[in-house]
Amino acid sequence: MLLLAFDTATPAVTAAVCQAPDGGGPDTVRTAAATSSVDARRHGELLAPAIQEAVAEAGTRLGDLAGIAVGVGPGPYTGLRVGLATALSLADALGVPCHGVPTLDALAYASGRTGPFIAASDARRKEVFWARYADASTRTGAIAVDRPADVDTGGLPVVGHGAALYPAELGGGARKGPEGGDEAFAPLYPTASALGELALRRLLAGEELDDPRPLYLRRPDAAEPSGPKKVGQWKA
Repeated sequence: MLLLAFDTATPAVTAAVCQAPDGGGPDTVRTAAATSSVDARRHGELLAPAIQEAVAEAGTRLGDLAGIAVGVGPGPYTGLRVGLATALSLADALGVPCHGVPTLDALAYASGRTGPFIAASDARRKEVFWARYADASTRTGAIAVDRPADVDTGGLPVVGHGAALYPAELGGGARKGPEGGDEAFAPLYPTASALGELALRRLLAGEELDDPRPLYLRRPDAAEPSGPKKVGQWKA
């Protein structure tokens, strides 16, 4: 079974092909090929080449895919819609199912942690998207958006770019060591490899995945304009 996975809900544009042998269980899942780059302004330009590269490196074709998994956020609207629109279009063209995976779940899975922690991504407006996890594959509550100072970490380590941006508020449980800096909060971004492997493992375990719909936790920055302003008549 071949699954194409990608995510554009963070500054990372990441794509991967994950696979499991026919009749294999969750433990047989692996990544056949993956590619990632970080550029918050070029999701639309970078995603298609990333998909092509991952598929080519996996030695397969789009027509061989059994499904698509896409990150559903939360994340900035512009980047998020690039991934979702691409996933839905590809799935429709190929006649395969399209599955949604929360982007923070992919970030958490990429950490490989075996104990409790928090994953946090940048929500802009001086806020973070965050959620608690019992381990890399088990989220224990809803995903939320808050100001960093309002996140009660309970002393748990925090991974993700959101933590790296606000180390004073979210770095209390970070691992100390010679690496320092952002590395203490690694991984900073989700990977399509983690997203795809997590999705494929859940599918093989008989679990249902989310619909490929954007996970919005607040209203977008843009708003519909109000009614036209009244303009007084000019008099000579």
